[in-house]
Amino acid sequence: QVQLVESGGGLVQPGGSLRLSCAASGFTFSSYAMSWYRQAPGKERELVARITSGGGRANYADSVKGRFTISRDDAKNTVYLQMNSLKPEDTAVYYCNARLAGYSYWGQGTQVTVSS
Repeated sequence: QVQLVESGGGLVQPGGSLRLSCAASGFTFSSYAMSWYRQAPGKERELVARITSGGGRANYADSVKGRFTISRDDAKNTVYLQMNSLKPEDTAVYYCNARLAGYSYWGQGTQVTVSS
């Protein structure tokens, strides 16, 4: 069955870095656009970054441009989110999403907390 398993979250101080991973299985990973979303308490889920199938293009939310980088390794069926210069407002549960046409799959999320 389809699985998306996020890892790499945790507690980090402001200005620190984290690297999230999302391991996929059960579908043709290379054909899917992959995205990271996040949801903070009391807020709606928002798109953080997206990368096309093949990795040719990536786009980012304005709030993370220049700080976050999305990448993918199709040989490992894994998508990454490198997060640098983290701010308290980056605190949220981060979710991995795979999308192709009418198909959309979600992971269970990983908590990122930025606090001193």
